[in-house]
Amino acid sequence: MKKKLIIFGNAEMGEIAKYYFENFSEYEVKYFTINKEFITTDNFCSTPIIPFEDIEKNLSTNEYFFHVALSYQKLNLLREEKYFEVKKKGYELVNFISEKSNFDQKKVVFGDNCFILENQSIQNGVKIGNNVTIWSGNHIGHNSLIDDHTYLSSHVVISGHCNIGKRCFFGVNSSVADFCKIEDDCFIGMGSQVNKNLKKLNSAINRSTDYYGKDDRIINLIKKKYFKF
Repeated sequence: MKKKLIIFGNAEMGEIAKYYFENFSEYEVKYFTINKEFITTDNFCSTPIIPFEDIEKNLSTNEYFFHVALSYQKLNLLREEKYFEVKKKGYELVNFISEKSNFDQKKVVFGDNCFILENQSIQNGVKIGNNVTIWSGNHIGHNSLIDDHTYLSSHVVISGHCNIGKRCFFGVNSSVADFCKIEDDCFIGMGSQVNKNLKKLNSAINRSTDYYGKDDRIINLIKKKYFKF
């Protein structure tokens, strides 16, 4: 018999979490929950929605497990806030960690309420904190730390011996050189390459892509050289 799970969140992240938990884990989603003021329907994804405020009075903390399925709103602050509210109610927060990833469970440490999708390369000595979301297809190098409430989009590269702070966000295809320290609340934009330490609340933004028309001289030279036009 599958274990009973409650998911906080009735947006896209909640729907995705339900799919992964029910198809690839030991948990079955019995309820969604959000704050009472935001409830506009009695179910989501064919599953009942109930108010969060007094949930522990009706659903035992000994019988039900919990997962907070929120994305990176307010630079992960909302997910952090709900994480601590669930902890205060006494529920055990559980992880989803895809089995379709490459790492040694004895050599990698995870906190709770982590959501780790498929095709990760996580090397030995990595420590991943609480409430961390790691989307599909990333690389985390040996002996690196990803601290609490951080969010990695797809195809992010964190090199070895890096220290990533709390509530950071990494856009698609961003990368960090080895031994870099990125402090709390940093924003790393899509395609950015970080090769130095970043202080708290700093950001790294990649330069915009240049665009050219079909008759531009540079494009014609590239076509002749590489595509033999």
